[in-house]
Amino acid sequence: MLQVIGLGYPRTGTMSLKHALETLGIGPCYHMIEVFRRPEDADFWLAALNANGSKTDWNRVFAGFPSTADCPACYFWQPLWECYPQAKYVLTVRNADDWYDSFLSTVYEAMQHPERSPDEKHAAVQRMAKKLILDTMFQGRFDERSFAIDSYERHNQTVIDTLPKDQLLTFNVADGWKPLCDFLEVAVPDEPFPQSNTREEFQQRFAVEPPNASP
Repeated sequence: MLQVIGLGYPRTGTMSLKHALETLGIGPCYHMIEVFRRPEDADFWLAALNANGSKTDWNRVFAGFPSTADCPACYFWQPLWECYPQAKYVLTVRNADDWYDSFLSTVYEAMQHPERSPDEKHAAVQRMAKKLILDTMFQGRFDERSFAIDSYERHNQTVIDTLPKDQLLTFNVADGWKPLCDFLEVAVPDEPFPQSNTREEFQQRFAVEPPNASP
């Protein structure tokens, strides 16, 4: 049963949130990276997308995961809210221009080249991710900077306006442990807050050749 659900878009610190939740004992945390480890899940997410999240057995895909962050789950935040009304929700955010530049040089670039995947199963995951993120979330217009940023900001504001304030934390991972731990009512660990999946790490993992973008 999901206890903590991350609703932030990719490249807002979702991998850092994943590792933070696991450090706090609320893991494993289901993240897009898990779909690459379990490529058979791609069919589940495509079916959920085709059904717009209705009549989807969320407990099936999240079995054994008390938390989730990043896509695919963040796209389905409304049906997840209906299914898990007692969960706590974390909306990871960052400066919109920084977010766009990071997304452009990582996720966007990686999705252009499924042929670079090591095998067909992983290529299928990339195709699923492209359909979900680029084709659906951004309506095939991510390369239009103002459109993509507006989509990002509209998602964040809709989440903030919809979910109960006592169940939602709007969180910048740069703020570290305290706001997250206060929200989850757990002690602050005696270790640095994880800083994971930097732009360079992502590009190395997916063999991305970055475009001209700020670091």
